[in-house]
Amino acid sequence: MTAAADTIVAIATAAGAGGVGIVRLSGPRARAIAETVGGKTLAPRTARYATFRDADGETIDDGIALYFKAPASFTGEDVVELQAHGSPVLLRQLVARAIALGARQARPGEFSERAFLNGKLDLAQAEAIADLVAAADAQAARAARRSLDGVFSQRVDALMAAVLAIRVHVEAAIDFADEPLDTLGGRALRERLDAAIGQLAGLQGEAERGRRLRDGLHVVLLGPPNAGKSSLLNALAGSERAIVTDLAGTTRDLLRETIRIDGVELTLVDTAGLREAGDAIEAEGIRRARSEVARADLALVVLDARDPEAGRAAVADGIAGVPRVLWLHNKADLLAAAPDAGGIEQVRVSAKTGLGLDELHRRLLALSGAGDAGEGAFSARARHVQALARAAGQLQAARAELARERLELAAEALALAHSALGEIGGRLSADGLLGHIFSSFCIGK
Repeated sequence: MTAAADTIVAIATAAGAGGVGIVRLSGPRARAIAETVGGKTLAPRTARYATFRDADGETIDDGIALYFKAPASFTGEDVVELQAHGSPVLLRQLVARAIALGARQARPGEFSERAFLNGKLDLAQAEAIADLVAAADAQAARAARRSLDGVFSQRVDALMAAVLAIRVHVEAAIDFADEPLDTLGGRALRERLDAAIGQLAGLQGEAERGRRLRDGLHVVLLGPPNAGKSSLLNALAGSERAIVTDLAGTTRDLLRETIRIDGVELTLVDTAGLREAGDAIEAEGIRRARSEVARADLALVVLDARDPEAGRAAVADGIAGVPRVLWLHNKADLLAAAPDAGGIEQVRVSAKTGLGLDELHRRLLALSGAGDAGEGAFSARARHVQALARAAGQLQAARAELARERLELAAEALALAHSALGEIGGRLSADGLLGHIFSSFCIGK
């Protein structure tokens, strides 16, 4: 693609009065505007000290102008960075001066969008820029950096190439419909498809871990009334976030709290106790609790350790469909000895005394997948995980159709799998998807 016809400008970095701020321009007039503002001729990749002036010749600030000639720039267009003192007032003056000279204010994410449209990076890499900016710890930042470097994209591209090669084989076999598939290399074709399915399964697991590094673990606290869900939320949060009383049904609405365990973010959602509602308000709270369960990565089911079986029966319907469940036997400090768990994985805790909270932290960290996120981990988003799941479903469908030698249906399933993988890097993305993604970026990115 070619560079855009207009020139955009935005504050890329505002570090405060004691630091350096950057105003970035991109587009065909970026160099001319910067030379007018700074009064210096700019050469590619050569820093020039300049005095930035307004239309009346008054000094706005002193700083550095750095020019990157297209296509060897971040956006693939002519780009200039005006590095000034980090005062937001001065930076806004520079932006206003550039706009007066013909630039326009950039939309959120427009620099990254232009880089994508000009083929400088794919959509997953562009999203990694926003993830890198938003990273809350070193592990998340390293994962986002790997995605920006193309680690995730390269894996997806390799899979797309494998699926495309299988598609070509199947399409060629369709032209020889009178021949048995095995005489046309059917066995080798199925082996290649099985290999692609295995590679995709591995990538799905890594992408899900990358999503959790980025988004954190969505954990819902469930249980019968008065089991201690709100007390446990307070214990995990380290503050009195939820109202705690001896009255059943105290929690009527969802209460959210974000905590971090060894750099992993967890969103804890306290819910109304699951039972037959006593009034309309509690009924609405229980409805919201069930809705929250449908979106959860993990359910922490809080039971009274003195009668856990009654609690299990009370929540049996409520936890259906949750990917993972961890059973917590709260108020364990009231028992003289640990009862037989009957082979069910559970953690004995006491929100009151802190008993078992360290073990619960370890379990939550393990369930987040962070411990599996090694040096090759990359960041991913929910849409990436969903696209991979659709591709996996289509590859399984293609495998079934090949077994029946229904080649046209196999070819269609392979095409849909290829399309789903293409969405990740933006190879086959609709304009509406692009607009939604880039609108969430910072303006200067």
